[in-house]
Amino acid sequence: MNLSGRVAFVTGASQGIGYGCARKLAEAGATVAVAARNQPKLEELVAQITATGGQSAWFVMDVGEEEQIKTAFKAAIAQFGKIDILVNNAGITRDQLVMRMKRTDWDSVLNTNLTSAYLCTQQVMSSMLKQRWGRIINITSIFGQMGQAGQANYAASKAGLIGLTMAIAREVGSRGITSNAVAPGFIETAMTEGLSDDLKQSALKMIPLARIGTVDDVANAVRFLASEEASYITGHVLSVNGGMLMG
Repeated sequence: MNLSGRVAFVTGASQGIGYGCARKLAEAGATVAVAARNQPKLEELVAQITATGGQSAWFVMDVGEEEQIKTAFKAAIAQFGKIDILVNNAGITRDQLVMRMKRTDWDSVLNTNLTSAYLCTQQVMSSMLKQRWGRIINITSIFGQMGQAGQANYAASKAGLIGLTMAIAREVGSRGITSNAVAPGFIETAMTEGLSDDLKQSALKMIPLARIGTVDDVANAVRFLASEEASYITGHVLSVNGGMLMG
């Protein structure tokens, strides 16, 4: 899965799955533009990539702000000349039962998790269409497939990402651009490490592989979908959940 000569842009890259995806894409030879709100963590990531011989640059960007998205992508394309691979990973949670959920918490999650993916995809589309090659990879969630109590906003945003993925796949497939999603299950990240041991044990009982997933499990799937080996896969949701949800 050699990505030499390709340029990737990863959102939400300062930690967790985004951080892991950036590292894996760089290991495969891609030049990686990393974006998030946390500049020090982005600088650390870029330093790690360049220290091992890779090429990378950071761009401070809040995906909840359309103008910041436009500015960051414009700067990345100006620096690297193109973007071949887009990983829409940035996401937040604002959990609450739907009957008590505040409209602001609904709007912020939908805006960050779903609307930002649409906006970021728009920024790379002309570059991909021009070269007739591209990879759009959206990080959705098992809860976008099966729902989750207390996460109506999060589940809706992730289910929306699946629909967006498929719509884009139909729109641009004839131009050599694929659009796919990766749906992680229970993954050990900063978002899950604060959960109680009881909740983690309950989750483990639902996973046939009997372990919590790692960031690398997800990043490896992303690297595959970004490669030539996945050139005949589009509109697909690749589940990385240890068997927690099948079918």
